Amino acid sequence: MSLPRQVVVLLGGPSAEREVSLRSGAAVAAALRSAGHTVFERDPSPGTLELPPGTDVVFLALHGTYGEDGTVQAELERLGVPYTGCGVEASRVAFDKQLAKQRFIASGVPTPRFLTLTSSQAPWPGADWAPPVVLKPSRQGSSVGLQFVDRTEDFPAALLESLRHDHSILLEERILGRETTVGILGDIVLPVVEVVPRQGAYDYQNKYTPGRTDYFCPAPFDPAVTRRIQQSAWAAFQAVGGRDYARVDVMVRADGQPSVLEVNTLPGMTETSLLPKAAAALGISFVELCERMMDLAIRRQAPSGGPA
Repeated sequence: MSLPRQVVVLLGGPSAEREVSLRSGAAVAAALRSAGHTVFERDPSPGTLELPPGTDVVFLALHGTYGEDGTVQAELERLGVPYTGCGVEASRVAFDKQLAKQRFIASGVPTPRFLTLTSSQAPWPGADWAPPVVLKPSRQGSSVGLQFVDRTEDFPAALLESLRHDHSILLEERILGRETTVGILGDIVLPVVEVVPRQGAYDYQNKYTPGRTDYFCPAPFDPAVTRRIQQSAWAAFQAVGGRDYARVDVMVRADGQPSVLEVNTLPGMTETSLLPKAAAALGISFVELCERMMDLAIRRQAPSGGPA
């Protein structure tokens, strides 16, 4: 168990994923209080962040813009307070799907092929492409603005909808395989979670509506395939410069080859979220997981040889 700390949990925020963040933050705050820590909850706005005197560490339970894109991390760096999760640059890169893809490719991480689109008048990309494809706002999280295109005639409307959420859109090959996610905690790659929507794709509704998706952990793969999935997730985490923890989404093709979709630097933290689910498969309780995340941040700030 960690030494008692004064912790500020940042939750809510200005992004489209505000409600998800509020649930994550409330769960984290309750867990840390149950372990004997003094916890303050703050719902921040950009440029107005203030922390109570005596704050030992900030636990980031924010999602989406401001929380995951490096902005709040930069504010906390200026305040000189340790905070959970990835740093400014890794957060910025991982949140921008185009930048993350470039890092994956440079590092040899397998990832679906893609194009970047910036205009609602963009034509279908040509003979080298055929449905199904996925349209994703470059800088959003939690499947906000995600569009699946199965017919070329549906492309203009889907593109217009995605552009409502960002000025830059990723058009990506859609892999019709098995969907997985891999949690990382410190230097531990957690068991693979398989995500199986009961109907349709793993979109925003299926992700956040209870009972619409089944999860299997550890995922029922051959051991060699499991190793490949975990290795690709770790490589992606390293490629964006990650630290402490993250969750990496990986599609698995029919031949068992993994293909990384993205790195989530501030994954959901309710007790039923996927990173806690993977940690539980190793016997790490939700309370212990929250404390480990907090301790990783504090240890970075501790003087050499000093107490962590």
